Amino acid sequence: MKKVLSSKQTIKRLSNVLFIAPLLVINITFFVIPFLKAIYMSLFDWKILGDKAFIGLTNYIQAFQNQKFINSLIFTGKYALLVTPMLFIVAFIMALLVNHTFKGVGIFRTIYFLPVIISMTTCANIWLWIYNELYGVLNYILMNIGLISKPIAWMKDASISLPAVCVMITWKMSGFTMLMLLAAFQAIDEQTYEAAKIDGANAVQKFFRITLPIIRPTIGLSMVISLIGSVLAFEQFRIMTKGGPSSSTQTTVFYIYETSFKNFKFGYGAAMSIILLVILAVLSYFQFKVMKDPSE
Repeated sequence: MKKVLSSKQTIKRLSNVLFIAPLLVINITFFVIPFLKAIYMSLFDWKILGDKAFIGLTNYIQAFQNQKFINSLIFTGKYALLVTPMLFIVAFIMALLVNHTFKGVGIFRTIYFLPVIISMTTCANIWLWIYNELYGVLNYILMNIGLISKPIAWMKDASISLPAVCVMITWKMSGFTMLMLLAAFQAIDEQTYEAAKIDGANAVQKFFRITLPIIRPTIGLSMVISLIGSVLAFEQFRIMTKGGPSSSTQTTVFYIYETSFKNFKFGYGAAMSIILLVILAVLSYFQFKVMKDPSE
């Protein structure tokens, strides 16, 4: 009997390993190995041709002394602080609206989610056309309704181009966050609301004392996903602003790309990538701590 149980347990363990094996292989292949390779490269003066010279932590020291890299981190921080709450607020409002059943709600959800499945390159080019100084739709509308007297060069001024890019990202990605929040809303047991109603709770009290505490983990997850996407921003700025004017809209990933694949300083680029990864891990950790369910 013990042998039968032992064999069954062995088969169960093997089946569990087989189920997670594809995920382990993907993670090891596309994250662990490249991560270890990046750490290794960051310790060398790694050029495209010639010998690789071991220089220890020199690349890391130079990165923190490089004002362009520091400026890219500051700009990336500004972008993340602006776009993350903007995207979440829009998505939260839309999730509240589509959480109720009304005629055409299914079509509305589909239309609102469509930008998510469009590539970032396509979205950036669409909005680049909308923002165009000479023939853009936005300037045309604003001039016709009398809000502006002359066309605005949306992509030529950092103070204007940053919010403009944030609007594009909010349009593209808020549908994804909306679906996450909508799933959290719909997972709440209706009996919880009914019990609160019997106890005399009004709509505001039910929202703040039942809805928000229950969906708090989902809010935290959506904020972390948005933060990661913001810190790793690249395509939208490379296409829409090209990092200008004078590198004022150059994100950290954009600067790492320029350093690695235009200046061919792979070791230096790898060091900056590791620094960015550490910053992102720390931010994500603190964000999870803040949004963690107090009962856990």
